[in-house]
Amino acid sequence: MSFPSINPVNTKAWGQLQKHFDELKNQHISQLFSDDDSRAARFSLEWENFYLDYSKNRVNSQTMDLLLQLADEVKLKDAIAAQFSGEHINQTEDRAVRHTALRDFENMPKEVKKTLKKMRVFSKKVIDKSWKGFTSKAITDVVNIGIGGSDLGPDMVTEALSFYKNHLRVHYISNVDGDHVQETLKKLNRETTLFIIVSKTFTTQETLTNASTVRNWFLKEATILDIESHFVAVSTNLKEVQNFGIAPENIFPMWDWVGGRFSLWSAVGLSICCAVGYSNFEKLLRGAHQMDCHFKNTSFKHNLPVVMALLSVWYNNFFKTETEAIVPYSQYLSKFVPYLQQAIMESNGKQIDRNQMSVNYQTGTVIWGSTGTNAQHAFFQLLHQGTKLIPVDFITFAKALYKQDHHQEILLANCFAQSEALLNGTKGEVVENSYKQFEGNRPSNTLLIKQLTPENFGALIALYEHKLFVQGVIWNIFSYDQWGVELGKKLAKGTLNALQNKSSGNMHPATEKLLLKSKR
Repeated sequence: MSFPSINPVNTKAWGQLQKHFDELKNQHISQLFSDDDSRAARFSLEWENFYLDYSKNRVNSQTMDLLLQLADEVKLKDAIAAQFSGEHINQTEDRAVRHTALRDFENMPKEVKKTLKKMRVFSKKVIDKSWKGFTSKAITDVVNIGIGGSDLGPDMVTEALSFYKNHLRVHYISNVDGDHVQETLKKLNRETTLFIIVSKTFTTQETLTNASTVRNWFLKEATILDIESHFVAVSTNLKEVQNFGIAPENIFPMWDWVGGRFSLWSAVGLSICCAVGYSNFEKLLRGAHQMDCHFKNTSFKHNLPVVMALLSVWYNNFFKTETEAIVPYSQYLSKFVPYLQQAIMESNGKQIDRNQMSVNYQTGTVIWGSTGTNAQHAFFQLLHQGTKLIPVDFITFAKALYKQDHHQEILLANCFAQSEALLNGTKGEVVENSYKQFEGNRPSNTLLIKQLTPENFGALIALYEHKLFVQGVIWNIFSYDQWGVELGKKLAKGTLNALQNKSSGNMHPATEKLLLKSKR
């Protein structure tokens, strides 16, 4: 088996889609509904507790058939099999991509089982107050120190599952901004705080800088020997972790076959375990695995991630939309969009294909959004009457967790009405003036989920993971490296030396001017 590397533009389906687009591009979605009484039923998918309405898109049956043909021609089925089999599909780093193995309890690698057990035992001790600090007091606060995937995923899930939280207060430090670090430390008591340092290499500048600042703060009232009661690490660099003062038994492993932005399912999720308990963390994993099975085993026509990915390709590559808005109608999901920004844009923001050729078509989409109904009073004006066509994913839950039915009814009413308003605009209505005119024909998906449970949320995250994978396969790019992140880091070392007056080196004149101005 080998990972396919097919230029999508050279497929038969791509040419047919371009011709089809020219015929369909001016068709109004409302007319598609008028022409087909069964459209709402035919352009929807139902799986477990998920219902996807994609009927409000600028597609017809021929569009979907051609998109499915495109998936076949780029050998998407082979690509999915290659990923799940453990083939090194991350070829530029010669690594497998196996975050799905972290949640497959029937076929789980032994080292993952062992780590999950260690996470369960550790988090239980912290939660039940049997883990004591250096003055024999129980832990009240847990601080995760990481950046990128070592921060965004755990922080996002902890926020999303706040309803299931225990008594522990969980905080996240990621930005190397010292003011943010100090603001967090102001809230903490050294005697009752546990720090989790998450860094695969234990060399990441931002994480190590923040960890060192926190360590120095801790040692103002404690000793080196007390570190083992208050610091644990998730890393592969055992030597550097131990040099930091962390006991070997307090180190949790990471693996090179798990990319950072897909690592919340691993020991990187230790802070999630502490926040909501191991049982809820495991439910999160099992929900994601259910979505993995759906993605791997379901025909593309009825496959949630595949259909959502194909629609995204349709807009990005034929309508040239460039951006997608994601609007969750749940305040619990306030950090979901920033998480997806990293997952999607770091994965698919590529301009070299799997044949080492420059692409001549659009790849990664720009992801943005916020929670409804807040977003309605912010950027929805642009969605409704702006000059840009922006596809929207609406995400909402049928049932509220606190059984506030009146609130939930208003929330759902707004969500459903917005998608309808984007579709119809003011079509058929008499409006006073052109300023109140809405052309409609703005596409959207609505993802209705029964309730925000750990299982359902795990499945939702996995859905978008698989969606971005499908996009990457179609665009013939490597989704699991991130070389674009490295260049700025490399340059920053020289710039830092100049700021610290160690060496000015061969600086760019614009950077040199900024350095001079910053020292005023």
